Amino acid sequence: MKSIYDIQQLLLKYGTLIYVGDRLADLELMEIELKELYQSQLIETKEFQSALLLLRNEIEREKDKKRKS
Repeated sequence: MKSIYDIQQLLLKYGTLIYVGDRLADLELMEIELKELYQSQLIETKEFQSALLLLRNEIEREKDKKRKS
């Protein structure tokens, strides 16, 4: 996983399309869906970990943006 787009494509592969209109909410929902896929043993540990790390970094970036606004 190299980008949020890669995570979106992974989720789409399993029939999940997330768009709420709020970037932070979208990212948080992606994290929840990713955890569900992992718990259902549909994705590998390494794939899950790299996607989760990417998502959490992006979530922190978005939270920082909101704090500065």
